[in-house]
Amino acid sequence: MGTGYEQLNPPPRLLMGPGPINADPRVLRAMSVGLVGQFDPVMADYMHETSQLYRQVFRTANEATVLVDGTSRAGIEAALVSLLEPGDRVLVPVFGRFGHLLAEIAGRAGAEVHTIHTEWGTVFAPEQIEDALRAVRPKVLAIVQGDTSTTMCQPLADLGALCREYGALFYADITASVGGNAFEMDAWGLDAATAGLQKCLGGPPGSAPISLSPAAVDVIRGRRHVEAGIREDEDLDAGRRIGSNYFDLAMILDYWGPRRLNHHTEAASMLYAARECARLLVAEGIEAAVERHRRHGAAMAAGVQALGLRLFGNQEHRMHNVLAVEIPEGVDGESVRRALLHDYGIEIGTSFGPLHGRVWRIGTMGYNARHDAVLLTLVALEEVLRRSGATPAAGAGVTAARELYDLVAVA
Repeated sequence: MGTGYEQLNPPPRLLMGPGPINADPRVLRAMSVGLVGQFDPVMADYMHETSQLYRQVFRTANEATVLVDGTSRAGIEAALVSLLEPGDRVLVPVFGRFGHLLAEIAGRAGAEVHTIHTEWGTVFAPEQIEDALRAVRPKVLAIVQGDTSTTMCQPLADLGALCREYGALFYADITASVGGNAFEMDAWGLDAATAGLQKCLGGPPGSAPISLSPAAVDVIRGRRHVEAGIREDEDLDAGRRIGSNYFDLAMILDYWGPRRLNHHTEAASMLYAARECARLLVAEGIEAAVERHRRHGAAMAAGVQALGLRLFGNQEHRMHNVLAVEIPEGVDGESVRRALLHDYGIEIGTSFGPLHGRVWRIGTMGYNARHDAVLLTLVALEEVLRRSGATPAAGAGVTAARELYDLVAVA
């Protein structure tokens, strides 16, 4: 007797939103290889290789570069709950939805959360952050590099020195930016950074690479945690205990380290995916990948503007890999998104908060940062816009994108 359910067969989609994107076929193939046990020497080798690869991706010498099993939010939570104790001050500069997320997670960890805000579509000047560091004197500065809700990319290069001056650890969520925008963990003085696979790294959601400086590791190991099979003395001060077992980075580091202390069962297929994402990026070259994202993002920007659409936000600080496009007056933004999906199998994104219903978000990232994906999206968008009452010039989007590609090729 059958189950009544058919085998999964998702419709073909070209995912041109803010992420997730279509995973690179080579990553999907890596996920399909056979499983090995978590204590098999082969698995230990794969974990070691993955750590080495992500040190190159993050541009760091940090030994404590590992994976947290879970989506990118798992990495964020692991970093914050492991670094922050109840009552610690944390400073979160908010310039989009994901700054609010950092503040919420820090608050759930019991931290004293201080936020500063700038208008969506802008970023912070170093002086604004310095003023807040001076006033708050936080244990941790927690900030997003690239916030897909606004498409802005916060400059980080000057913040590490400021954190050293004011005695703060420096953490950044680089989920949406790493691999498609410049990121230099050691040169910029970061103590912790977390990412995900589903954006510029070209993989599926489900694994969160994380890297920790020696200073961050010292703070994390300074808090008590339970090693595998060892029971804590209940009389010890519980205030130093990390509230989460799963996201206790001291335990995760012991699991990935030479002692291989059991913490959880490693998500082998996701480790394979993360390893392949990093392997492909390192093989391409970090600078080449950043330039690829810049080139295709610029072509998409030229194309949508040629269709008569306006870009949202300060374009000097836009991420290479995602655009916020203002929805024209009189056009139903959700109807356009539905038509693109139904008629062309192309997905673009909406947005959140003050930008909900005001902008579409169009991504060119990871495996989809390529010219055919850009041109197909522009062709489809032009047709759907015309059906929706707009009057884009025929072929203008594709022509503008192709001209940009030709200029880059000549250069």
